[in-house]
Amino acid sequence: MNRFLKKICTGILCGVLGVVSIGAQETFAADAKEMRAVWISTVYSADYPSTTNNAEAQKNEFIQKLEQAQALGLNTVVVQVRPKGDALYQSELNPWSAVLTGAQGTNPGYDPMAFMIAEAHKRGMEFHAWMNPYRITTSGTDVSALSADNMARKHPDWILTYNGAMYYDPANEEVQQYICDTVKEVVEKYDVDAIHFDDYFYPSNYPLPEGETREGAVAQERRDNVDTLIKKVYQTIKNTKASVEFGISPMGIWKNSTSDEAGSATRGSEGYYTVYGDAKKWVEKGWVDYITPQIYWEQGNAYADYETLVKWWSDVVEGTDVKLYIGQGIYKDSVAKEIAQEMQVNEKYNVDGSMFFSLRDLLNNRQGCADAVKAYYQTATKPTEPTTPTEPTTPTEPTTPTEPEAPVTIEKKYAYAGRAKVTVNGKAVDFQTYTIDDYTYFKLRDVAGAVNGTAKQFQTYWDESKQAIELFRGVPYSSSVSGAAGRYGDTYGTTSTAKLYCDGERKSVSAYTINDYTYYKLRDLAKLLDMGVTWEEGSATIGINTAKSYQ
Repeated sequence: MNRFLKKICTGILCGVLGVVSIGAQETFAADAKEMRAVWISTVYSADYPSTTNNAEAQKNEFIQKLEQAQALGLNTVVVQVRPKGDALYQSELNPWSAVLTGAQGTNPGYDPMAFMIAEAHKRGMEFHAWMNPYRITTSGTDVSALSADNMARKHPDWILTYNGAMYYDPANEEVQQYICDTVKEVVEKYDVDAIHFDDYFYPSNYPLPEGETREGAVAQERRDNVDTLIKKVYQTIKNTKASVEFGISPMGIWKNSTSDEAGSATRGSEGYYTVYGDAKKWVEKGWVDYITPQIYWEQGNAYADYETLVKWWSDVVEGTDVKLYIGQGIYKDSVAKEIAQEMQVNEKYNVDGSMFFSLRDLLNNRQGCADAVKAYYQTATKPTEPTTPTEPTTPTEPTTPTEPEAPVTIEKKYAYAGRAKVTVNGKAVDFQTYTIDDYTYFKLRDVAGAVNGTAKQFQTYWDESKQAIELFRGVPYSSSVSGAAGRYGDTYGTTSTAKLYCDGERKSVSAYTINDYTYYKLRDLAKLLDMGVTWEEGSATIGINTAKSYQ
């Protein structure tokens, strides 16, 4: 059915429901036909759960967040139930997730997903089971650190490693079948409304063999491997329970028009080449029920203008049965503060709804986004006629463009290994450090561990899609790295090309990569975290005081 005809039918149905509905809460969220969703991320316990080994606390926390989301007018939760080849549900194929108990493979004593589905449906909300298909670890390549029932440990030949992390090999047919079986198990056993994949396919910028190009045979074979999985998963879902939908949230840019005239008038990272995901093809082939491109930029961005991309994706789904939802990046201040305007753009192009990333930012009301979303859904303004967006121009106010950026000058410098004398709130802590050009560099994860449990605690992890280190202040640190500390001794450090984001905002901080880890100057980190740092000349001791501000 043409999507505009579907919208007319939906509008008529909504009108009928509005007449017969009695409860205001029902018309506000449960009966809303447009998608009003939020992603709930569980990797690193970023959104949920905040406690381990406490089933009642986890249940109460989810209910509270569910009700908070519904009060804003949302009608769907997209919950990450398989973040790293593990499960927040009872599975014969995937081990219990460590975010539940602190140890992978340990039974939490209840079935979290069954509970979450029941609570969502009790409130008239949809539940989409969000799965990352290929990821095994976010960092760490020690298979023995995985639980004994982890498929990667049982089948090491299924694994490919890159950038210090492990992934299931998309080219392996046994892997494809395993992922299909994983999806089938969930669709058979649980009353989910949809299976949802995010934007992680091949590792971002996974290198090609020497002599191969991004349009060459190997690159196309990789895209074919991903295509095969997407088609198989769709068929698996429909053959198991046809009413369950399959949705994917790809990178916001398929291709730039400079790469392909069919692409968008943008200059950002392209999913077709970066992760070998041909999202446009999945829509055209009908292998998905909905597509949710992550258009995580603000209006007028000189490299990836929001309206330009919304219109491009609207044109892609036109004439198909695929629904278009927009992924809204409210973790960025630049997006959060204009979210109402972005949703008005969505209406202009007959977008079927929004998914917000992520719950943490929404409930924290970043830049007033929660207030804006709630007010927007309550007013339910009528869409205006589409207009052709103007060519993106440089914003009048300074902004930090997401892609591309000025190339980083890579320098290789000798790094002298040492041990810094450091106290954290008066207690001595041993740090392995490196000195480059008379500056001392600290490993980010070591600092996170040292200040964990204090007012300046933070979580850090690697975001493959952005090739960036994410740092979230106020979140307890939980390390995903296990095993030995690795090599240590005088060596070389190279200028780090990894971006650094603090609470979703890009920060300009110099760093070096040493033995596959990123090292920063302590004072730069202290400034980001607003914690006190002192130097005691007599004892040559660095002092970290989390009760004081940075000076």
